[in-house]
Amino acid sequence: MPDRPFKPIIQETRTLVLLAFISIAAYSIAYFSRKEFVSTTYEIKIKAAKKMQESMNMLKNLRMEKGVFIDQENDPNETGLVGSQFSLITTDEGDLDAKLTTLDPNFAAAMVELLNRADLVREDSIAVMLTGSMPGANMAMLIACKAIGIYPIIISSIGASQWGANDPEMTWLDMESILFNNGYISSRSIAASIGGRNDQGRLLSPRGRELIRNNIDKSRLHLISGKGLEDNIDQRMQYFGNNNYKAVVNIGGGVASLGTSFNLRLLQPGIVYRKDIEKISRGDGIDGAVVRFSKQNIPLIHILNIQKLTDELGMEYAPIPLPEIGEGRLYAIEKYDLNMTILSLLIVSLSVVITGWKSKQQIKEIMTNHDPESII
Repeated sequence: MPDRPFKPIIQETRTLVLLAFISIAAYSIAYFSRKEFVSTTYEIKIKAAKKMQESMNMLKNLRMEKGVFIDQENDPNETGLVGSQFSLITTDEGDLDAKLTTLDPNFAAAMVELLNRADLVREDSIAVMLTGSMPGANMAMLIACKAIGIYPIIISSIGASQWGANDPEMTWLDMESILFNNGYISSRSIAASIGGRNDQGRLLSPRGRELIRNNIDKSRLHLISGKGLEDNIDQRMQYFGNNNYKAVVNIGGGVASLGTSFNLRLLQPGIVYRKDIEKISRGDGIDGAVVRFSKQNIPLIHILNIQKLTDELGMEYAPIPLPEIGEGRLYAIEKYDLNMTILSLLIVSLSVVITGWKSKQQIKEIMTNHDPESII
């Protein structure tokens, strides 16, 4: 019988089958090496989220006792904390989906994450600027501060955009007072402004401005009401004083907080530093309190573009129904074991290299012998 035609090892079926088996085995080893890495702040996040859930239920029940009905179309999760589209203290248009997102108890865990990323620890002091537009975000931040042990110095503007805390009978100050009295938050606002245009409610009716002033007076807070926006900002900074703040928090689009000196739409949510603000500064207009703090190299935690923020943190945007507490990337992530992945890659690579080298040696040997009967 004639000799079989020469085939290098790399062309043999058994070799290809073996390489396929090695590749599948190596892939399986790498794939099943995944491990769950629980957040280092997992326990604090769970605590904050549960406290927010409790506080939301309490506020809902209080509102129901006052005869407030849930708008199931605009409040599909039936939190009872979504405001109306129009009211006497509504200052601007609002994004309903953003409001719904901040009324997820897990949003308190998100605030813990941001505070942790800003390297804040127990007993740190932070300046906090709130509006009535996103009461869920306000609650989440202050509950997160208490869970960690951070001390917030708070100034609020009371006017609210659509779907926010725009019920004159239940403003943000009313909610804040209830939360404080029931031990869910550790601090209350030290002063408040009307909010809205120029931070003085320019687009509100005289009756709307009167309702807010009365609400501030009822809460026994200092009313910030200067000659104009810049004067209001000056007063804010005076109330904040010099308390060695480790960070400043801004929730919402209050003009006294953000000012008019840079393009607000370009300011990304999350942790913001001085250089980030300087990049988009227009060099004109009025510097808000945020800019003034940034010039002292105090980092900003900016809570405004909610969809971008939730995308970054791995949260659902406007979830229906509300997710369970403790689920999702915010609490734990899966990662591949780097050592096992590298080992699997080396096994596959070496098997291919060795097979190729062996085949090359066989071909070289055949060519050296000049066997005319060989089929290469």
